[in-house]
Amino acid sequence: MKRICVFCGSKKGTNPQYEEWALTLGSWIAGAGHGLVFGGGSIGLMGVIADACLAEGGEVIGVIPTHLNNVEIGHPGVSRMIEVENMFDRKSIMLKYSDLFVVLPGGFGTLDELFEVITLAQLKQHDKPLYILNGDGLFDPLLQQINDLVVKGFISEKNLALFHIAKDMRHLTDMIKRDLSANS
Repeated sequence: MKRICVFCGSKKGTNPQYEEWALTLGSWIAGAGHGLVFGGGSIGLMGVIADACLAEGGEVIGVIPTHLNNVEIGHPGVSRMIEVENMFDRKSIMLKYSDLFVVLPGGFGTLDELFEVITLAQLKQHDKPLYILNGDGLFDPLLQQINDLVVKGFISEKNLALFHIAKDMRHLTDMIKRDLSANS
């Protein structure tokens, strides 16, 4: 079984479409026979994606720092909850247990996880694919900033290939299926 790590918010955001993406992706992960690795929370998009995956009978592994277990309210229904000491350990465990990564809308924590995974890929510490769902252009300003850093000589253009941008959910799941098939 392949495990898909999803980085997403502990809030749902202002656009109901974000919640729909989490529901759809969580259901798809389980329906495709994959497992979900996520931040362990029962609130926000984290809770939505975990609930959707569990509702379809999927394996769900949560990874939550002890100090956030009360704030993010650790999800009681997961297949396995791994409680860790801090955020550094959380990211390390998520990397260890995952075959690929998906970024949905989220805040600083989501962005931190995105940049940790992409930095480690750039440093050749892993070769696991990373996907960003940019269905409504939410990440356009961030992607523009990254492109500006390429132009200004701080990021190598070849490293842009380390992450994949999906324009919608169908595009995202098609890319994941393609990459998982190629790496089987």
